[in-house]
Amino acid sequence: MGGTNESTQGNFILLGFSDRPYLERILFVVILIAYLLTLVGNTTIILVSRLDPHLHTPMYFFLTHLSFLDLGFTTSSIPQLLYNLNGHDKTISYTGCAIQLFLFLGLGGVECLLLAVMAYDRFVAVCKPLHYMVIMNPRLCVGLVSVAWSCGVANSLAMSPVTLHLPRCGHRSVDHFLCEVPALIRMACVNTAAIEGTIFVLAVGIVLSPLVFILVSYSYIMRAVLHIQSVSGRQKAFNTCGSHLTVVSLFYGNIIYMYMQPGNSSSQDQGKFLTLFYNIVTPLLNPLIYTLRNKEVKVALQRLLLGKREVGKC
Repeated sequence: MGGTNESTQGNFILLGFSDRPYLERILFVVILIAYLLTLVGNTTIILVSRLDPHLHTPMYFFLTHLSFLDLGFTTSSIPQLLYNLNGHDKTISYTGCAIQLFLFLGLGGVECLLLAVMAYDRFVAVCKPLHYMVIMNPRLCVGLVSVAWSCGVANSLAMSPVTLHLPRCGHRSVDHFLCEVPALIRMACVNTAAIEGTIFVLAVGIVLSPLVFILVSYSYIMRAVLHIQSVSGRQKAFNTCGSHLTVVSLFYGNIIYMYMQPGNSSSQDQGKFLTLFYNIVTPLLNPLIYTLRNKEVKVALQRLLLGKREVGKC
C-alpha cells in the first residue's frame, strides 16, 4: 500500500519516444505545425458555422460540436507531448495525468456517439428529405448532442477512477506519451482481468454500438441513393454523405486497427504512432475534409473572407 500511495501522490514519467532521441526533435517540429494547423482549421469551422446564417442547419450544428471536440481532444495531450519532446523532463503530475485520462476517454467517447448522431442526420437528409427540417428540429438536435456528451462523460467517470487507483507498487513509468487506459493498466502489479472485462463491456457500448448504428444508417442511405433516377441527384446525395463517411472511416479505422493488435512490445511501439495519428492527424484532416469536399463551407468562407453577399448557390 505504501508504494501505491507514493505513486498516487507523485509524478508519472511519460516515456513516449525517449528510446528514439534522434526522432524527438523531428516529431516536435512536425507535431507543433500539425497542432497549430488543427487549431486554425477547427476554429475556422466553428466560426464559419456560427457566423454564416446559411450554415445554421442541423448538419453544421453537429459539425461545430465535432470541431470543438477535436480542439479539446488534441489540446488534452499534445501540449504535454510537445513539452516532453523539447527537453529531458518527461514527467507529468498525478493531477495532470488524471485530467488527461479523463479528457481522452470522455472526448473520445463523445466523438464516437456524435459521429453516430451525424449519421442519423445524413440518413434523414437522404431518406426523408421532405420531412428533414421537421424531424431534425432544434430541440431534437440539442437533445441528441446532450445525450452524446452525457454518455461520453459518464463513461469517462466510470473508467478513469478505477484505472488510476490500480495498485502500481511504486511504478511511475508510463510506456506511452499520454496517460491512456492500456498503458496505465500495464503498470498495475495486480491481476487486471476484472477491470479489463469491465472496460471491454463499456467499450462495446461507447465504441462498437455507434459504429453498428452508423453502418446500418449507411446501408439504408445506399439503398435510397440507388433508387434515385437522376445522376445529379445521386451525386448530390453522395456529396451530402461523403465528408462524414470519410471522417468515420479515418476515426474508426484507426481505433479498430490500434486495439486489435496483440500486446507485445512491437505493437506497443506501433500503438504510440497510431495513437499519435488518432490524436493529431485525424483532427487536422477533419476541417480539410469538410471544406475541400463541401461546397457550402467553401462558399461561406468566401462570403466571410471576401465580404460577398452571394458568392454562389449551394
